[in-house]
Amino acid sequence: MAKKRATKAVRAKSAAAPAPAPGSGYQQVFKNVDDILHKDAGCTSELDYTEQSSWLLFLKYLDALEDSRAQEAKLTGKKYTHILESQYRWGTWAAPRKDDGTPDHQKRQTGPDLLEFVNTKLFPYLQGFKDRAASSNTIEYKIGEIFDEIRNRISSGYNLRDVIDELDKLTFKSQKQKHELSDLYEVKIKNMGNAGRNGGEYYTPRPLIRAIIDVVDPKIGETIYDGACGSAGFLCEAFEHLSAKSNLTTSDLKTLQEKTFFGREKKSLAYVIAVMNMILHGIDAPNILHFNTLAQNIDEIQEKDRYTLVTANPPFGGQERSEVQRNFPIKSSETAYLFLQHFIKILKVKGRAGVVIKNTFLSNTDNASIELRKHLLTSCNLHTILDLPSGTFPGAGVRTVVLFFEKGTATKKVWYYQLNPGRNFGKKNPLNDADLAEFLNLQRTKTDSANSWTIDVSDLNEDTWDLTVRNPNAEGPAELGSPAEIVAELESLDRESADLVAKLRGVLA
Repeated sequence: MAKKRATKAVRAKSAAAPAPAPGSGYQQVFKNVDDILHKDAGCTSELDYTEQSSWLLFLKYLDALEDSRAQEAKLTGKKYTHILESQYRWGTWAAPRKDDGTPDHQKRQTGPDLLEFVNTKLFPYLQGFKDRAASSNTIEYKIGEIFDEIRNRISSGYNLRDVIDELDKLTFKSQKQKHELSDLYEVKIKNMGNAGRNGGEYYTPRPLIRAIIDVVDPKIGETIYDGACGSAGFLCEAFEHLSAKSNLTTSDLKTLQEKTFFGREKKSLAYVIAVMNMILHGIDAPNILHFNTLAQNIDEIQEKDRYTLVTANPPFGGQERSEVQRNFPIKSSETAYLFLQHFIKILKVKGRAGVVIKNTFLSNTDNASIELRKHLLTSCNLHTILDLPSGTFPGAGVRTVVLFFEKGTATKKVWYYQLNPGRNFGKKNPLNDADLAEFLNLQRTKTDSANSWTIDVSDLNEDTWDLTVRNPNAEGPAELGSPAEIVAELESLDRESADLVAKLRGVLA
């Protein structure tokens, strides 16, 4: 009876909250929040909209999580100790309510009073969790780290009140609601990725991620790592893939929560969004570190640091400093080359990987490219290369490939697949799951077709280890890139040439 009464109480509290109907209601809340932030002087782009709604969403979610844990403790006769002190809980400062569940306007702060509380009391209190937490693998530590990395950019306390009132309409009571919110959040991340930035910086097309996860095929008990996790798209999709398996035990679910997904992210905003994204997908305390992966000397990586799987779309085209390059045996200013070395090193023997990289990696003739191709082919089984058409990453301006490899044995044969969807990709005509269906079907058996073929590594030129995509079944001349792609490639070559000239000057000096 006690359990039934408690369950009814939870339902009553949920019913009292002004929740919109699933579907268009949640979408309208997100739209309303963006419209409010668009009018605020402190928020100037989609990047700001996502950042500001993220920290507020996090606190709203945390309040729901604490309510749920308190009710569970009550059902079992245990005492629950809240993470946040009473005055800093969502239900106290953001959305106070009367006993009947209706808003308590007497206790509801707004305008300058609300802004002062958030900036001078709430944020400093939340930042302090980083020092007070027992370990980094706790939700307390994540609270401290999130609020240590961002600040409130909403300049009007009245706009802040309006945003809070909109977000308070969202509920996290059911898996269906969480799933819908995570889908909407993904849309925000996608929009942010295209807001005047490299589209691949924050957002990798989810159909491509799902295909990569399908190929590497994670199992319960294996560890999955992304050292450049961005918005944590790979980790979220891997969680969806594994949690959808049937007959999962309580132990399996605990393993998925605590011991399966690991990530690192250098940029503050992306880190905050990654944590929020994983939370919305169902991971309460994500194992994501705010850390520059390339700052770690790969010679210091030990067996205990290694993972079973790596899935990633590392940033490319960056210019890393010489002190960072010293952490790697193959020196390069190209960030993607450094990440690839890191991924190979951090994989366990027989570990599997799916990594996105510029297609010029397959054919560049500079020493770093040649050495890295040789290292990959001789230390790993590079069994599959997926060649992606232009427009797969809207706004990125370069073509990419996905390298699928297993660590521990040298490559003997490489199976190529050239994605040929029969249409041009773009923001309004993006990659979809159906586009990759043939690839996934043929990849299982490495079957040759009009779009796929196999090469023998023994036939490669060992002076260059050139892996250029050359479809022997293609008719007519090779596809030329778009003007934007050609310009991007020329700029990339100019940077590489400038880097080589600088090194030569250093030697001659």
